[in-house]
Amino acid sequence: MFNIHNMDSNFVDYVKICCRSGKGGAGSIHLHRDKNTRMGGPDGGDGARGGHVIIRGNKQMWTLLHLKFRKHVIAEAGGNGSSGNCSGKQGQDEYLDVPLGTVAKDFETGEVHCEITEEGQEYILVPGGRGGMGNQHFKTSTLQTPRFAQPGEPGRDEWKVLELKVLADVGLVGFPNAGKSTLLSVVSAAKPEIANYPFTTLVPNLGIVQYRDYKSFVMADIPGIIEGAHEGKGLGLRFLRHIERNSTLLFLVSADADDIVDEYKVLLNELKQYNPELLDKKRVLGISKADLVDDELELELSKEINKRIKGKNKIPYLFFSSQTGKGVKELKDVLWKQMND
Repeated sequence: MFNIHNMDSNFVDYVKICCRSGKGGAGSIHLHRDKNTRMGGPDGGDGARGGHVIIRGNKQMWTLLHLKFRKHVIAEAGGNGSSGNCSGKQGQDEYLDVPLGTVAKDFETGEVHCEITEEGQEYILVPGGRGGMGNQHFKTSTLQTPRFAQPGEPGRDEWKVLELKVLADVGLVGFPNAGKSTLLSVVSAAKPEIANYPFTTLVPNLGIVQYRDYKSFVMADIPGIIEGAHEGKGLGLRFLRHIERNSTLLFLVSADADDIVDEYKVLLNELKQYNPELLDKKRVLGISKADLVDDELELELSKEINKRIKGKNKIPYLFFSSQTGKGVKELKDVLWKQMND
C-alpha cells in the first residue's frame, strides 16, 4: 500500500511563522549640564525605531524548507536616546529570504500582503515600533525645562503565512498517472519519481526544456488533479495554486482514456472552480501515451476532438509518446509558439 504521508521531501511550499518586530527605543529625559552650566536646557535624544521583519526575494531558492522549523522571528529593539541630543541605535532588521513566487499573507485575516516576483524585492511584513522623541522636542517659551519624553512604540507580534507558487513557463495539468512526470523526464534533465500508480508526484518538479537555437523554457510537473480538487479533495488546493504562476498550461490526457474530451473538460472545470482567471491562460492539449493507439484510431479520436472542442473553446492539440519520442519535438514547437505569440 502506497502511503503519501511517508513520503520525505525537501520541497516545502507553505510555512506559518510568528513575526515579532522590535520595540522602539524611549526618548531621553535630560537637561544639559557641564562645568559652566548648572541649569541648561533639555538635550534628551530620540529613541530609535525597532527592527522590521522583512521578506526578500532570492532567485537562488526554490523552496521554503529553510523556514519550516523557524517558528519565531524576532527583530531587535531600538536603542534609547541619551544626553547630548544623541539618538539611540536602530534595532537590527530581520530578513526572511524566500524564492520568487512567494506570497505573504496575514494568518488571522487571510489578507495578502505581497507577492515576491523579483530578485532583491523587499516588503516589510511587520514594521518595528517607532522611537520616542526626547525632551529636547518639548521645549517651549513657557516650558523651558520639560522633564518628560515619549516612550517608544511597542513592537508587533503577528502570525504570517508564506505560500510558494512555482514559477514556470509551462505547467502540466492532468489526472494522476497521465504521464506528466515521464514527459518532464524526457524533455529535460529533471528526474521526477515515476511509477504506475496515482499521486506518485507529491511535489512540483521543475525542468529546463532545451529548445532550438540554444533557447529554453521552464516546465513544472504539478501533482495530479482529481475531480473535487478545488474543494480540497485529494491533494487539492495545495497544488492548484502552483498553476497560477504558469504562463501556458499543458493539459495531459492519456490516449487510452475512456473519453479524452470529457477528461479535459473535468480538468478545465476544476481550474474554473478554483480561480476563473486561470481560463485566460494559453492552453495546449497533449494526448499522451500515443504509442497505445494505431494511426487509424488516432485519426478517429482527432475527428471526435475537432467535433467537440470548437469555436472559442478550440485549442491546439497533438498526440505524442514519451516512450517512443513520437510528437515530442512538435509538442515543444507548439508550446514555444503559445508562450511567445
